[in-house]
Amino acid sequence: MTFPQILRSLAIALLAATFSATLVSCKTPPSTTSGRITSDKFDPPAHRPKNPSAVRVKLSTGAQRLYVVEGNRVLLATPCSVGTPNARTPHGTFRIYGKNATRRRVSQPGAGYPMPYWMEFKTAYGMHWGFVKPHPCTHGCVRMPMKSAAKVFAMVPSGTPLIIAAGHPEDATHGRNLPVIDDGPVPDPPQAYLMSSRFFEDARYKGNMFVD
Repeated sequence: MTFPQILRSLAIALLAATFSATLVSCKTPPSTTSGRITSDKFDPPAHRPKNPSAVRVKLSTGAQRLYVVEGNRVLLATPCSVGTPNARTPHGTFRIYGKNATRRRVSQPGAGYPMPYWMEFKTAYGMHWGFVKPHPCTHGCVRMPMKSAAKVFAMVPSGTPLIIAAGHPEDATHGRNLPVIDDGPVPDPPQAYLMSSRFFEDARYKGNMFVD
């Protein structure tokens, strides 16, 4: 092999090594979520409470995550949507005092719109089913995917404490592994269906609610 051929071979090898290293360094790091999905595809595992009186709910407005906990044990974790900067979800410690699985909106605009699995914790503020987005988008209520709302509703009796803060320790553990949910592209179902009793029948959780 002549000297120019040797130089050419070395240059090719160096370029190949550089290109390979660049590919490795430019790889997207592993995501802490399992991808972006719509809320109808999300069904969080839930553990049956051993002592319902010890259950409480923790809501992180910063991470848009909701946790049902019993002591240090997380029974359920779900993405959710909270209030916008102009209509914030209130922070503080509350108690869930009103539950209605078939509630409808009573005020305008949108009177009659279904809000299944309503759990009220402050006048006109509640947790319920609704379209979930990866950014704050509500008027102060807490929206959850349908199956999440059904399970939380079943797990938390009236009187359950609700602690709402910008963040909770669970955000760094259970919360970081939750998927990104974006119902932004999902259109509203037909109005006739929304106003029918069939909507609430379809909203009922079907199957085993708890994994244990």
